Amino acid sequence: MKINWMHEVLKRKEQLIQDTQTFLRIPSVLDETTATAEAPLGKGVYEALQYLLQRGKEEGFTVKNVDGLAGHIEMGEGDEIIGVLCHVDVVPPGDGWTMEPFGAEIRDGKIYARGALDDKGPTMAAFYAMKIVKELGLPLTKRVRMIIGTDEESDWRCVERYFQKEEMPTMGFAPDADFPIIYAEKGIADFDLVQKEESELEEGNVKLLSFHSGRRYNMVPDLAEATLQTKQVQDVKERFMQFLKDVQSDGDTVIDGETITLRIQGISAHGMEPNNGKNAGLLLVQFLANEAMNSRAKMFIDFAHRYFCGDSRGKKLGVAHMNEELGDLTINVGIMSYTDEQGGKLGLNLRYPVTNDIAQTKEKIAEVAEKHGFALTNFSNSNPHYVAKDHPLIQTLQQVYEEQTGEKATLLSIGGGTYARSLKAGVAFGPLFPGREDVAHQKDEYMLIDDLLKATAIYAQAIYELAK
Repeated sequence: MKINWMHEVLKRKEQLIQDTQTFLRIPSVLDETTATAEAPLGKGVYEALQYLLQRGKEEGFTVKNVDGLAGHIEMGEGDEIIGVLCHVDVVPPGDGWTMEPFGAEIRDGKIYARGALDDKGPTMAAFYAMKIVKELGLPLTKRVRMIIGTDEESDWRCVERYFQKEEMPTMGFAPDADFPIIYAEKGIADFDLVQKEESELEEGNVKLLSFHSGRRYNMVPDLAEATLQTKQVQDVKERFMQFLKDVQSDGDTVIDGETITLRIQGISAHGMEPNNGKNAGLLLVQFLANEAMNSRAKMFIDFAHRYFCGDSRGKKLGVAHMNEELGDLTINVGIMSYTDEQGGKLGLNLRYPVTNDIAQTKEKIAEVAEKHGFALTNFSNSNPHYVAKDHPLIQTLQQVYEEQTGEKATLLSIGGGTYARSLKAGVAFGPLFPGREDVAHQKDEYMLIDDLLKATAIYAQAIYELAK
């Protein structure tokens, strides 16, 4: 049976766009301050989960809510399951947007919103792909199950709970990265370097009262702020304004008596490649490294300056590693904080190739940190993931991609981590087409409507070919 998948998508174009906009307008940032027994990760992500499950119910799918942390939408029959792994949570919008981050405004053929590309736009594309296969009444010998997470951008508690209670799919894909096919992903470790108490503190001309930068380990922070106490506020201000010119960054100061607050703007980006952004926290560290500060603050600033400024590859820490297929080990300083009472903390996101020994890397970083009065804590790790190139999943997706696009379905590896790694046989499959700008985790995130439609057609054929 020859099916014109794009024709089927275009028949549903207006409804697909409207549903995508409605979905994107839900501010589904994880916020545990609004958590309840029903919504354990907060109001926004739960509302997005419920919206998708309700749409599934309306379309006649079988739906299930798993403890408010995850859910699924299912069709078909059979013992085997084809998994489509999606997530409804998004990273915080950050600063510098030129439009409402949750407005889902359409402009110049693009739909703008936090989550448009990562991952609510492609999630809706996959939902409509299932809807098309169902409405065409195509015979399936396997079940197709969209598994929906609410905590992908943080701790993956959703999939952990989900697979404690539900079946593991035979194979599947996550529409949450790049086309053609991502068969290998780096390992990902998050951890903190926390400053220990200093018994003897010396005072300098400048006292650092507070420092803050970043919200998430896996984002390059686009704003940093430090408050200083000094009798020389005007001198500090002049030096800082000159520094802003030198590094070509925006910022400002606020003076209140003998305190001055410094703010600097960077450029946000996904933490898998820190060099795609401009880390505001490290820029501010660069400035403060030349100020005569009290000893505890100086230790914090000097440590960050010495080991992380100008180096996202772990060379200064002595942990650099490179693999031909997966590329460099990378380190993103996603969170930095300091208070006069508690000292300093660095929240790091480390991504490493399959050939890297993470235990040795952790030991080396802990050793360097210890020498400078820091302890490594809160370590969590997700191992690298890959699927053999000759696996039937990859061969089927290659065939579909090439038929739909007329282009070669080359295999890719990435530093990002997708839900695909939670499957024994899972790959990331779109939605970003080759040559497109990757604006995930950045201000003014968008997805081209043409790409949304094209991805839907690809996913529809892929679901059918995998489950028929």
